[in-house]
Amino acid sequence: MIRSKLVLLSILVFLSSCSSVSYWKMRIEVPTKVLVDLKNYEKIYIGDFLIQEEREDFDLNKETIDYFTFEIGQQFKGKVSPQKITLEKEETFDDKEFWKHLFSEEESIFLTGSIKYTQEIRKAILQTQKRRLDDPFAPEKAVEERRFYTLNLKLYLIETNTGEILYTRDFNESKGYENPNQTASFAFFDLIQRVRDKLFMTILGGPQIQERYLISY
Repeated sequence: MIRSKLVLLSILVFLSSCSSVSYWKMRIEVPTKVLVDLKNYEKIYIGDFLIQEEREDFDLNKETIDYFTFEIGQQFKGKVSPQKITLEKEETFDDKEFWKHLFSEEESIFLTGSIKYTQEIRKAILQTQKRRLDDPFAPEKAVEERRFYTLNLKLYLIETNTGEILYTRDFNESKGYENPNQTASFAFFDLIQRVRDKLFMTILGGPQIQERYLISY
């Protein structure tokens, strides 16, 4: 990555020193490599998640299971169904024997993981256009509270007949809302949608927008 940036920087420096050379920045679609090919499997189970911090106002485990069951079911041609399991510690995800004995059938994947969903109130200093007597041109500062939600989700795709972890990734999504009364459920679906888009790009593929430079002499 660093080497690519240096090469690109060198090209731009060269172009800026040559009046006879022009370049244009273009946005093109580049195919994304699929890391886990779902076509090789007949079923996907959506299991319980290891909850790092329980919430009284929001059933985090149920909402996460329901969301992925529906969203993956819209894209996957096989069967997608929730599956009740008991997760007590992080080490379970690496326990191959646990997953192999959990299911007797082959050609299936288990989606599970650990999750933490938190919220906090932050104070933001804003500038307004109201003028003060001592300096009529200076903007006035105001303090405003904003509610921030953070979703930390570590996902695992586990092959049930081998117990092997096919894919794992940490997702850390955060978003602030001007409305201090924004509900946890509304913000959750905002954040988990970001996770869905990144996950689907990995397991379903699709075009990704990248920038390229077209050089004309």
